[in-house]
Amino acid sequence: MAVAAVTTKPLTKSPLQPPRKKPLPAGRPREWYVSHNRRLKAMRLAIALLDTGVYLPSSASNARIRTTAERLGIHPPSDTTCRMVRALIRYGR
Repeated sequence: MAVAAVTTKPLTKSPLQPPRKKPLPAGRPREWYVSHNRRLKAMRLAIALLDTGVYLPSSASNARIRTTAERLGIHPPSDTTCRMVRALIRYGR
């Protein structure tokens, strides 16, 4: 009996590979783009921290968040973004 070989691509990508970027809609105020990009960065960092076992906001210090950002190749987040990351971890449980 012959067996067919499966030649599909894997469903998951490496967790350290950034998602594919799409152009943002034009014509919005600058503040919209700033907050949008800040939210995306906070989500990426929160997911990475959850994947490494950080489930409590109290254990996600600014230093730990910035170290994770460095490991992912993301620019160091501001204090505001670090607060957003902790909020996402808090509400993501």
